[in-house]
Amino acid sequence: MAETPLQALARLREALQEVLFGQEEAIEALLATLLARGHALLEGVPGLGKTLLAESFAKGSGLSYKRIQFTPDLLPQDLTGSEVFREGRFEFVKGPLFAQVVLADEINRAPPKVQSALLEAMQERAVTAGGVRYPLPEPFFVVATQNPLELEGTYPLPEAQLDRFTAKIPFRPPRREVWLRILTEEPRIPEPLGVDFPKAQEEVRGIRVAREALEAITHVAFLTQEDRRLRMGLSPRGAKAWLALARALAYLRAKPLVDWKELRDAAFLALPHRLFLTEEALYEGESAEGILKELLKKGGIP
Repeated sequence: MAETPLQALARLREALQEVLFGQEEAIEALLATLLARGHALLEGVPGLGKTLLAESFAKGSGLSYKRIQFTPDLLPQDLTGSEVFREGRFEFVKGPLFAQVVLADEINRAPPKVQSALLEAMQERAVTAGGVRYPLPEPFFVVATQNPLELEGTYPLPEAQLDRFTAKIPFRPPRREVWLRILTEEPRIPEPLGVDFPKAQEEVRGIRVAREALEAITHVAFLTQEDRRLRMGLSPRGAKAWLALARALAYLRAKPLVDWKELRDAAFLALPHRLFLTEEALYEGESAEGILKELLKKGGIP
């Protein structure tokens, strides 16, 4: 009997857990983001395995992979590619964006023009050069990393670009009980497993969502727009990203219907980086996660 996409994803998930010890939540969130046809921003201090996860995922999934180290001297054409003159005519040479999994390492170290080139590719899933539009491969998945502590020599991501990331996945220090594994075991990089991602993405869209869950999303969205601690409330794109991630999490957990747990878990992936606090709220020590927790409760999501 042929293996289903969900079974292949379960094997990929297990393989990634043998590479990155103690980051089960981040692994699940990364898989859910791709299944939701989105892009992921991995945030954490250096040394926690953000790059390792992206590289291992690309290898284990069998998808083509390119890594771009973002630096202040990077140019847009270093991502998209450029036209070169060969044998009497101009020919477009594709850049590293033409891969199915693209790792944008330390994305906040590149200047705004480079970030804008990446933004177009993420939104349009295509690159324009010399007036010609070149579609990017499917699936197309950008995994960006950033260090939240180091600010010198960085260009903070603009709000518009943050909104293009379906999920911001926090990398936390490993739990005490997995430190011994980290110190004594070598990660086992997975062999390609050949997951049928287009079919899996189609199956994710078939996960049912109860009307009560849709009403809860709508209620929370309006609460964010009315909250005076926030400069900007949740946009329709943000609400759709929330719903898509909830469906993807339910799929990975082999559930036919989005439950309150998936809705809540997806909210903390899709929403905090879309909630921009006022100066007064920041001064008073508020956080996006704290406000979100409060609004979810008011919105009827336990």
